[in-house]
Amino acid sequence: MAQKDAGAAASGGRTGKPHAVVVVYPMQGHIVPETHLALRLAARGFAVTVVTTEAVHDQTARALGVDPAGHDAFAGARAAGMDVRCELVSDGLPLGFDRSLHHDEFHGSLLHALPGHVEELLGRVVVDPAATCLVADTFFSWPATLARKLGVPYVSFWTEPALIFNLYYHVHLLTEHGHFGCNEPRKDTITYIPGVPAIEPHELTSYLQETNATSVVHRIIFKAFEQARGADYVLCNTVEELEPSTIAALRAEKPFYAVGPILPAGFARSAVATSMWAESDCSRWLDAQPAGSVLYISFGSYAHVTRQELREIAGGVLASGARFLWVMRPGIVSSDDPDPLPEGFAAASAGRGLVVPWCCQVEVLSHAAVGGFLTHCGWNSVLESVWAGVPMLCFPLLTDQITNRRLVVREWRVGVTIGDRGAVFADEVKARIERVMSGKEGEELREAVKNVRTTLEAAAAHGGSSQRSFDEFVDELTRRCGGC
Repeated sequence: MAQKDAGAAASGGRTGKPHAVVVVYPMQGHIVPETHLALRLAARGFAVTVVTTEAVHDQTARALGVDPAGHDAFAGARAAGMDVRCELVSDGLPLGFDRSLHHDEFHGSLLHALPGHVEELLGRVVVDPAATCLVADTFFSWPATLARKLGVPYVSFWTEPALIFNLYYHVHLLTEHGHFGCNEPRKDTITYIPGVPAIEPHELTSYLQETNATSVVHRIIFKAFEQARGADYVLCNTVEELEPSTIAALRAEKPFYAVGPILPAGFARSAVATSMWAESDCSRWLDAQPAGSVLYISFGSYAHVTRQELREIAGGVLASGARFLWVMRPGIVSSDDPDPLPEGFAAASAGRGLVVPWCCQVEVLSHAAVGGFLTHCGWNSVLESVWAGVPMLCFPLLTDQITNRRLVVREWRVGVTIGDRGAVFADEVKARIERVMSGKEGEELREAVKNVRTTLEAAAAHGGSSQRSFDEFVDELTRRCGGC
């Protein structure tokens, strides 16, 4: 299904331009950086075809309050002179299917149904293989195979830190040493992953801590990293100065480019809509709060929390006395539990708290009233919080978030932990909030996050490491795609 005149972006119809086909992984945390990568490529002279699912297109359009049938996400980018259009494919499930609640069925469809739809689409879109490259999320289980079939280079885009790419890339070493893939994994420090001097088993991603490695997500990860080994290039949304030894080890394996942080232009609301939920305007409420007084709380776009975890965190927030802005995503506990906060919470917090279903996170984090971020440690959230100079209180829920916390708390020292799944308690939450929002520890964290922010800014600036890395990648790809 084509969106508008999508196929016109193909380089076969526009001689003299290399053509990048960017296939977006259909989850909110991937949509944001992959959309902005597509815009970066378009700004560098590529004709770009963005491939996304009908379900993502439908939900994004409805979040804006527009008819999906007439919605053209990249119309504004084209008006600004970029050659970028969108093509839609089915993920194999009905539009109304609850993909968050039915996690395994959704991922099973991504594994089995989506690849055939993408291959059929690319057969039409790739007019001139010599001038085309395939840019696809590393988590897809098919890009290297499909790129070889089409005769185009495969660019694997990793939206998480290089550390986690490295762990998955070397999962065979974890298995050989007994830290993964067995009934009783070893608990001692892991010291044999190239570029990672030491990591504790409890700091691995949630999937690498599970003893049952036969789930649909494990199958996706294993297949995806088999495919990643066949990638011609890897782009990573990180910064070399923050992960130097890991990136050096990966560069010894294949062309690996650290090009982060990939954020919306100007760290403001994106010109291309990427949110799958309607965003509440919190600016007036924030404007009325003292500088640095508000704790922003959000657990991201996908993972669920339990009612008990929510009760403990809510209790700690109330007891701390802090002002707060809390994003309570619809269905965060369950799709059939619309009001999961404890009874009486709204009355007890009246006058100092605001609860909204969703918001523009970069706008909130960059507001002067925000002084702390209680976060699930999704990688976009981590990068955005650092860029905004806001220290973090970490409560990771799933997948990469556990390992991201290690970077935030242990390596960069720009955040603190408030607990773990099933082991978070109101008194500890209260104490940590007080220390971060008004204590000496908060001052130290703010100073540390300022330093890491300087590192991010320098990398992204003209002549910085990420800018140089992206320039090298673009030059190499432009030469590779027909020498345009």
